Amino acid sequence: MAGNTWGERFTVTTFGESHGPAIGCIVDGCPPGIEISETDLQTDLDRRKPGTSRYVTQRREDDCARIVSGVFEGRTTGTPIGLIIENTDQRSRDYSKIKDVFRPNHADYAYLQKYGVRDYRGGGRSSARETATRVAAGAIARKVLAERFGVRIQGYLAAMGPLTLACEDLDAANHNPFFCAEPTRLEELENYINALRKDGDSIGARINVVATGVPPGWGEPVFDRLDAEIAKALMSINAVKGVEIGDGFSVVNQRGSEHRDEMAPDGFASNHSGGIQGGISSGQTIRASMALKPTSSIIIPGDTIDTQGNATQMRTTGRHDPCVGLRATPIAEAMLALTLLDHALRHRAQNADVQGTLAPIAAERG
Repeated sequence: MAGNTWGERFTVTTFGESHGPAIGCIVDGCPPGIEISETDLQTDLDRRKPGTSRYVTQRREDDCARIVSGVFEGRTTGTPIGLIIENTDQRSRDYSKIKDVFRPNHADYAYLQKYGVRDYRGGGRSSARETATRVAAGAIARKVLAERFGVRIQGYLAAMGPLTLACEDLDAANHNPFFCAEPTRLEELENYINALRKDGDSIGARINVVATGVPPGWGEPVFDRLDAEIAKALMSINAVKGVEIGDGFSVVNQRGSEHRDEMAPDGFASNHSGGIQGGISSGQTIRASMALKPTSSIIIPGDTIDTQGNATQMRTTGRHDPCVGLRATPIAEAMLALTLLDHALRHRAQNADVQGTLAPIAAERG
């Protein structure tokens, strides 16, 4: 299977399946001398792991990442960093009833057509369980970005079904199970999820993620545009069906006089471009958004076929998220961090001693 590695200078190669003994990754290209501990990784892993609230899947995984290489006396050595996360709460019996049936809108059918074999236990490699390794690797990238470049990354729930949420308090997003930055809406979200569970159905979500402190100049202006790389990174997350940078699809209804981010000596007047112009960071806040589909693992029966091509019906049992977007915020943050650090190192490798002829202007007019 190809396509398990992300990045060019800062790379992450993940491995493992949902119901295997463990999942893990190899992080290569990390600068030496960065202070890293398993506790650093655990902070983000705890934000993503299942079973943390009654609104998500009740699979109970500690998601404890073990560092097995690349760190000596608490600091990175510059060699590959090996991370292992053991699977401890697999219930493969939950999937024995569907081993000969394709779940509609899951990877089951496509996987079998491509590889001639599929791991029906939780989806195997296609399971969102794989994203725990991305979050662990992303924690390393976030620390390097913060210490070496002053970059901070934060995500939040922007919409769940028909409920559109404002970004009033980014810090609050880290202190509720919805990653909601509009704290006064928490009870409304709880009621909506409870009604959804009662119906046996699921819903989609929108996650926004921002990065502050990114200097101008990161990104390559043709195939490896920073916005294109961010879009690919977010689209690689399970269940993501759409990505927007900056104003995204709303630019369709904007005029040029409205959309352009005008500049003055004291800074930018707006940030419709999401901090990226011509595929290169402008020094403004990077803004990205992703849309996640509703999970198809629901108890409402749906038409499908079995592995013999016969018509049948599918009713999913087991432990599943009524809204997969509720645990997606840390994953979005991780993928943005991995992408930004990779481009930071690529920029340094190519443009090490380049000095701009103009001092950067402020991200916003003061």
